[in-house]
Amino acid sequence: MGAGGPRRGEGPPDGGWGWVVLGACFVVTGFAYGFPKAVSVFFRALMRDFGAGYSDTAWVSSIMLAMLYGTGPVSSILVTRFGCRPVMLAGGLLASAGMILASFATRLLELYLTAGVLTGLGLALNFQPSLIMLGLYFERRRPLANGLAAAGSPVFLSALSPLGQQLLERFGWRGGFLLLGGLLLHCCACGAVMRPPPGPGSRPRRDSAGDRAGDAPGEAEADGAGLQLREAPPRARPRRRLLDLAVCTDRAFAVYAVTKFLMALGLFVPAILLVNYAKDAGVPDTDAAFLLSIVGFVDIVARPACGALAGLARLRPHVPYLFSLALLANGLTDLSSARARSYGALVAFCVAFGLSYGMVGALQFEVLMAAVGAPRFPSALGLVLLVEAVAVLIGPPSAGRLVDALKNYEIIFYLAGSEVALAGVFMAVATNCCLRCAKAAPSGPGAEGGASDTEGAEAEGDSEPLPVVAEEPGNLEALEVLSAQGEPTEPEMEARPRLAAESV
Repeated sequence: MGAGGPRRGEGPPDGGWGWVVLGACFVVTGFAYGFPKAVSVFFRALMRDFGAGYSDTAWVSSIMLAMLYGTGPVSSILVTRFGCRPVMLAGGLLASAGMILASFATRLLELYLTAGVLTGLGLALNFQPSLIMLGLYFERRRPLANGLAAAGSPVFLSALSPLGQQLLERFGWRGGFLLLGGLLLHCCACGAVMRPPPGPGSRPRRDSAGDRAGDAPGEAEADGAGLQLREAPPRARPRRRLLDLAVCTDRAFAVYAVTKFLMALGLFVPAILLVNYAKDAGVPDTDAAFLLSIVGFVDIVARPACGALAGLARLRPHVPYLFSLALLANGLTDLSSARARSYGALVAFCVAFGLSYGMVGALQFEVLMAAVGAPRFPSALGLVLLVEAVAVLIGPPSAGRLVDALKNYEIIFYLAGSEVALAGVFMAVATNCCLRCAKAAPSGPGAEGGASDTEGAEAEGDSEPLPVVAEEPGNLEALEVLSAQGEPTEPEMEARPRLAAESV
């Protein structure tokens, strides 16, 4: 009686409660990317109280960032096992507890373990599930949603740094850490709104007389004598993979992972060295610090604007090329500004760098979602963050050592720009090669090249029914990731052999 027709609520809602989820993702992204950098305002006070050098104190932020990126696979496993909401609630408590315990630290080692490890792990357990949930709520407007969520990074960085300075002046670093720990409890509120998206409409049951009133083990068949109940065969429930390592064999994922590694080697280096580079060029301290504010303001505008641009019907199939263009523009900006010495030239560099940097931030996760599809996105995101963690631990520290050894910033800008530009060129060329291979490969029921086609991966990932984990109420959170779009109805499953035979 209409069971095989279109089902209400199928697919991501692209709105509704999704806007609340987007707001929570905006806050979580802001904390994840802005908090490790904002903590640096306390470094001078920590150096004075603990009698340590700058490099020893800076390990607090480095450990926090390493935990944010390096624990990606752990977060993927926890999300698959328990769901997004419980993991985010636990992450918010860990992040808050880390900063609160850090306010009582008496040694730097205790700061490493509390503010570094605990808070970094808590932020990681919030950041990754929020992106996964955002992909479940948005499909048509997903590029715009990713751009708006990514804008949380520059907004929170611009707000947390002055806030940290005010807390330091009024309450000292211990009181500031304590209050920042309370502020991180907002991550728990963000996790609480991450309810599973509405799935496909529930099928009606039947009572003993055969009337439909909800799910039942039988299906009705219409024939000349009326409705007759037929016992449906039991469905095999596939075994879940907590971390799908098979995604590494996907050509599109491999291209993206290599691109992210090359990108992370040089993308963050100019922003880290910008202020010292300006001071070395003779720019006053106040004007040199304002350069980072210029980058932040342009970044705030560029991310949502680029997300809206990538959502246009003509551009969305070519988002990987738009991403590679953003990387190439960022790399060329570094190369062309390596010899900039005047303040006007540095301001122009900050505008161009903020624009290209915002484009990269808005598109990076949209490209990954389109490449691997929604079902494999949790595992793919965790593995990519792990790859990026290795690059982040190599790139900026190596640049700092080269500056100390050579006393020359030009070479660092040339190296960073070359790495980012190489990432953009590699992304464009490799994506084009993957598309050609996918078109040349013979199509068949068992072909596995669909996921490698970057343009078609999104449609395949969104249209493919996700495996059902369980139907008990306790597993509703796991269903939000693995069964967001439901299963085909029994009439649809029965019709598939018939349609295959007719096509033959």
